[in-house]
Amino acid sequence: MINQAELKRLKTLLEKARKVAITCHICPDGDALGSSLGLACVLSGLGKDVTVITPDSPTKSLSFLPGYKEIIDGNRYADYARRVFNEAQLIFCLDFNGLKRIDRLAAAMADAKAPRVLIDHHLDPEDFAAVTLSYPSMASTCELLYRTLCGLGLYDAIDRQAATCLLAGMMTDTGNFTYNANNPEEYLIVAELVRKGADREMLYKRLFNTFSASCLRLNGYAMSEKYEQLADGRAALITLTRDELNRFNYSKGDTEGLVNKPLAVPGTVCSCFLREEENQIKVSMRSVDSFGVDSVCARYFNGGGHKNAAGGEFKGSMEECAAIFREHIAAELDAWRDGKS
Repeated sequence: MINQAELKRLKTLLEKARKVAITCHICPDGDALGSSLGLACVLSGLGKDVTVITPDSPTKSLSFLPGYKEIIDGNRYADYARRVFNEAQLIFCLDFNGLKRIDRLAAAMADAKAPRVLIDHHLDPEDFAAVTLSYPSMASTCELLYRTLCGLGLYDAIDRQAATCLLAGMMTDTGNFTYNANNPEEYLIVAELVRKGADREMLYKRLFNTFSASCLRLNGYAMSEKYEQLADGRAALITLTRDELNRFNYSKGDTEGLVNKPLAVPGTVCSCFLREEENQIKVSMRSVDSFGVDSVCARYFNGGGHKNAAGGEFKGSMEECAAIFREHIAAELDAWRDGKS
């Protein structure tokens, strides 16, 4: 499935490079970290000098992943991150399709002389890499990375640690294979990763069934007090301000999966979660059936993503952001319904 010409170019670049930098998108999730750390495990095993740099601090809920402690926070250690990019002979860009998705690291990467390799499964990749492996049909970047490694003849270099990281990313971006997971080949990959030593039961517990007390209280509050039904029950909205997050001692990752919960209600087609950050509102959307939240995020919230899972950002107040969603979602759903029928 992977373009052979691109694989050949990647193999040549990889053979020549000793120092390798790996980065992923801001607020890295399981797929971003899983692909970054999984690739780092493989390349380190091949004798490469590998550094993983994230645009900001990764969520502590993923600290169990092999290699997590060696991650460099590019926001906190900006000068060091810039030096790593400058000294790198090859830079891997994983799980993002545009330089704005790496925030302040974009400037440092722009100054670097090393060729870049983009491995990603989001739509419409920017043209900034010497090698671009972009396959939106794949459910996760970790799946694409596994196929890429096999295409490079590196299946044997995938050890237990790398397999753990790759399976974590596949599970994260499919909600433990509950959506975007109808390709039978994905389960063959899962079988291979388990054969390599990945513990799927442990990963499920750590990724989907481990919470702090404050996390449980925050999610309970969100569903009890901040959950709205809109458009005759076809849409849901949850908002959490910075004051509300602080009240429950919010840590990065505490609201992971919250946006999915309203979709359990029969008749709900679209769910939106708005979380207030320091200078913006983070927008997360999920949907069922063929309703495309990627286009909704692109139209109103400077974002995008996949048809059933997308996100964006809004520069303004929580009230303004929520008002836009409330104003437009019914019409969006009506247009989808009419077009579908």
